[in-house]
Amino acid sequence: MKGSEREIEQAQRMSEHEALMWNVEKDPWLNASGASLTLLDRPVDPARFRLQLRAAVARMPKLYHRVVPGFGRLSTPAWAPDPEFDFDYHVREIELASPGDERTLFDVAASLYMEPLDRTRPLWRFVTVSGLEGGRGAIWSLVHHVISDGIGQMRLAEMYQSLQRDDPPPAEVDLEALVAEAVATAKAKESGGDLGSGMIGTVRDTGTHLLRRQFGIARRVAGEVSMWGADPRRALKSAEAGATIATTAARQLLPSGATESGSSLWADRSRHRRLEHVRVSVDDLKRSGRAVGASVNDVFLTGLAEGARRYHEEAEVPIQSLNSSFVVSTRKDGKVGGNAFTPVPIMLPAGPMTLTERLDRISKLTTEAREEASKGGGLGALSGLMNQLPTSMLTRAARGAASRIDFATSNLRSADFDLYCAGAKITGTVCMGPVAGTGANITALSLAGAFDIGIFVDPQAITDPSGFRDHIEKAFEDLFGEIQGADV
Repeated sequence: MKGSEREIEQAQRMSEHEALMWNVEKDPWLNASGASLTLLDRPVDPARFRLQLRAAVARMPKLYHRVVPGFGRLSTPAWAPDPEFDFDYHVREIELASPGDERTLFDVAASLYMEPLDRTRPLWRFVTVSGLEGGRGAIWSLVHHVISDGIGQMRLAEMYQSLQRDDPPPAEVDLEALVAEAVATAKAKESGGDLGSGMIGTVRDTGTHLLRRQFGIARRVAGEVSMWGADPRRALKSAEAGATIATTAARQLLPSGATESGSSLWADRSRHRRLEHVRVSVDDLKRSGRAVGASVNDVFLTGLAEGARRYHEEAEVPIQSLNSSFVVSTRKDGKVGGNAFTPVPIMLPAGPMTLTERLDRISKLTTEAREEASKGGGLGALSGLMNQLPTSMLTRAARGAASRIDFATSNLRSADFDLYCAGAKITGTVCMGPVAGTGANITALSLAGAFDIGIFVDPQAITDPSGFRDHIEKAFEDLFGEIQGADV
């Protein structure tokens, strides 16, 4: 597949944004990683899957690297080969207990998600699942967000997926020898001849990184200031631009006008998780969007807002708006791994109106929100500064912001054709996006015409997850019927 030809992201240190996600996760409530549950028409061939996955790990070093903290908070964490890497530790097999229905599978997936990754080891885990009713199977997987965002992880999946059920497996890889060689090379580089290793190497590397980062900042500032004498108006323009960026960044955590706690019905938070799933047609989403000049993501957000409105109406707690967010990719490359995204806050209208009116309103709001995010603010602009704050202050601020988000969203697009893995056909993928202190994360992934919506809920906030799921499913059904019926 294309994944075998892609360039691999191999930065030796985390970006400021990745370091921010790593730092806030010291509070388990703020786990920034998402998992996925790949549904299959039959269980994978275990031996073949291991061959495919070992080949993928061999090509992507961060899957056999561990995180090495910088000295204090002066630099972002680095990556280094794990001298104790054990492939078998990261790959498990389980068989569901009878009857092996979908509810059992989803509960197992949520339970697996709540087992934290060992932060001293490579940051990923795969579990192959058999015993699903109808002879089906599944793969549960989690790759830490500091390794990759959703798009980078889909590109990673290309390396162990295939276009045909019976495509030959890759050649066997001596992964242990490869890792041992990488560890030896890293040790030789760390020793630096006469400087030694361990703490001295860490301090040396941190100092070099810090000087390079600070020099870059100082050089840009000096270059800008040197031009002010020739053009006094430039100083004023620079100040205005800085104020705009700072204001936009401050607004990035919450939509403008967001209430203190969002939905009063969904104000409580916990570390418990419940997974629900809704499937709709990509064609229905596209047709509905085209009918009113809206995007697929606009239609997606509209169905969620309408489902949430109906949930509140049934509970006799009417609402006028919902605090939400969606993700915009800022990728400009085709690499596997890495992070390049911006969370965009939005306040979704939830008061009485027709579904067509709601879609039109949301389409206008997403356009405005994207324009605001494009001004250069947001978490990316704040990450370097926030990483210098005490961890307790940072996590407290992050928790406070997350608690005011009713649900976060993301929308990923995979192939528009069938895919296979180790002899099994992929029939869908249910994403388990990071809830991280919000009421829910709702992430959709399209594959071969199906649009699978993973509704990963904090059941302390949304106390009737299955009811919420039913309202969302019916909202999409009614939305498609109203818009497409009117278009006819």
